[in-house]
Amino acid sequence: MTALTRRRDRERQECWHIFYGDIHVGMIAERSGIPASADRLGWTLGFTPPSHCANRAQGTAADFETARAAFGAAWLNFLPGYTEDHFRSYRRQQAFTNWKYTMWQRGCRLPTQNESGRSTCFCCAPLDQTSLRRTSTPHI
Repeated sequence: MTALTRRRDRERQECWHIFYGDIHVGMIAERSGIPASADRLGWTLGFTPPSHCANRAQGTAADFETARAAFGAAWLNFLPGYTEDHFRSYRRQQAFTNWKYTMWQRGCRLPTQNESGRSTCFCCAPLDQTSLRRTSTPHI
């Protein structure tokens, strides 16, 4: 079974992103704008493949170890509801989204944005609506 790993955020000092393999599943971070008597850290668990978009968990903790333990316990309840197909579906959706934004950043239109239903990828490959339906990333 893949272990959870964490990576410190480069811009926020007290923030850690939690990953399950290559998938971002949550975060533990310092909360801002709270009274001194409130829990200092918050955690969120929110891996969302299309079929599970409402599954989320969150909580607060006074310190990092408590937040990490609470996140881990929530993850153990969360994980059995997912199969490898859910993770594959999520990866496919992420790849398509990344490709789509790259297209737009490079000034390319998607086939669905043209009357003809045809376009050209940023790598110069021809695209049509059929190629978009066949796979979530047309040729990458």
